[in-house]
Amino acid sequence: MSTVRDRHRIRRLPVVRRWQEAYLIAAGAAILVLSALPVDAHSISAAERIVFRIINDHTVLPFILVWSVMQLGNFLAIPVAALAAIIARRWRLAAGILIGGLATYELAKVVKKIVIRGRPSDLLNDVHIRGVAALGRGYVSGHAAVVTLVVTLAWPYLDRRGRIIAVAVATFVCLSRVYVGAHLPLDVVGGAALGLAVAGVVRLLLGRPAP
Repeated sequence: MSTVRDRHRIRRLPVVRRWQEAYLIAAGAAILVLSALPVDAHSISAAERIVFRIINDHTVLPFILVWSVMQLGNFLAIPVAALAAIIARRWRLAAGILIGGLATYELAKVVKKIVIRGRPSDLLNDVHIRGVAALGRGYVSGHAAVVTLVVTLAWPYLDRRGRIIAVAVATFVCLSRVYVGAHLPLDVVGGAALGLAVAGVVRLLLGRPAP
């Protein structure tokens, strides 16, 4: 009987809004702006070129494995993650993922119109395209934005092991977009920053469970 009460009490932890959410917004916005400044429609810096070559030039994992994990940053991952939250009876988290996911998707399209840059193959020679070539503009990476958003929103609900796994998955998704030749490194950094900022706004508006 006490176990049932404990579980019920855990589900009804008070909702809080803290300054950390404002820090997420500020950090995400700052990184987004800083990553956009060096972006040029016709050239790429030597440093970014080197990072891209290190990740893209070497085949280290089977494409099917990379592709499977990479889909966790796909737009369809948003309703899937929200459904998982609903099944776990995390209604606030589910709402946050849906609202934040749609906002991130639309804002990414806005950024693409402001900061114009093509895909890696438009700026570099000998790009290794793994799978179907990505179309449209490169900056920012929608996959990086989505997976960062979901991980940041889910963070307060995860234990230490869950957080380690979540960060590892998000990092893998971001690197995989460079590995398959779909994005340049700053595209991924900008996408992750966008997801972080939107997650901060959602957490500030909807709140999160107290520790």
